[in-house]
Amino acid sequence: MSSDVVINCDGVGKAFQLYRHRNDQLKQIMFGRWRKFYQPHWVLRDISFEVRKGECCGIVGRNGAGKTTLLQMICGITTPTHGNVSVKGRIAPILALGAGFDMELTGSENAMIGGAILGLKRKEIASRLDSIEAFADIGDFFHQPMKMYSSGMMSRLAFSVCAHVDADILIVDEALSVGDAAFAQKCLHYIQDFAERGTILFVSHDPATLKAFCDRVIWIEDGLVREEGNPEEVLANYRGMIDPKGESTKFDQIVPDLRLISCK
Repeated sequence: MSSDVVINCDGVGKAFQLYRHRNDQLKQIMFGRWRKFYQPHWVLRDISFEVRKGECCGIVGRNGAGKTTLLQMICGITTPTHGNVSVKGRIAPILALGAGFDMELTGSENAMIGGAILGLKRKEIASRLDSIEAFADIGDFFHQPMKMYSSGMMSRLAFSVCAHVDADILIVDEALSVGDAAFAQKCLHYIQDFAERGTILFVSHDPATLKAFCDRVIWIEDGLVREEGNPEEVLANYRGMIDPKGESTKFDQIVPDLRLISCK
């Protein structure tokens, strides 16, 4: 990997195990050495691309194309079924905002845990708590159990923690679609400032946002990189493939009553 490449995906694929019956998963655990009790569902098949230091790269694709799964692999949340993902630098993953919070703990306590998970030492997090609280702007709720929070409050806190970990790479997955307009504007200003000093991987369905921020856009379709390059050109081609309602012209296959787990 070149010295200025901070994210490298080489032939990455990801499959999940689909089970038609509840007890099939137990059968797989007990007898999987001799027989397969699931059907593999490939979300991503052969994804290869590089992101260089200081670049802002956007990712587009229809719902279910595997965008979030790809970001989760880059962040180390899940592992690829095949291929390799290499990352240089500290990542701030603004994915599924608040998904890892403990609802019984306070916002302050969750901020401490979140900062530690993202690589900060306890003293570093403690010294930034006031700033995290101010950025989140949720008032006295910062010191209350998170089970009292609205989804918007959790999003505010999660973004605020990510904004204070001195990351080299910012991973954004539709983070600006939650919260009120004022907080979304604050997030935009932070991302604009971060773009001056770091690397951003940005997933969004908003063409205007992608054009404003991104140097390059990658279009994922059917588990593959369909096209990558100039945002104007890629987004124009992508929009030409979707109908006015924003769904793919290819209907998704609906498989009822199936359970999903990762195929490692």
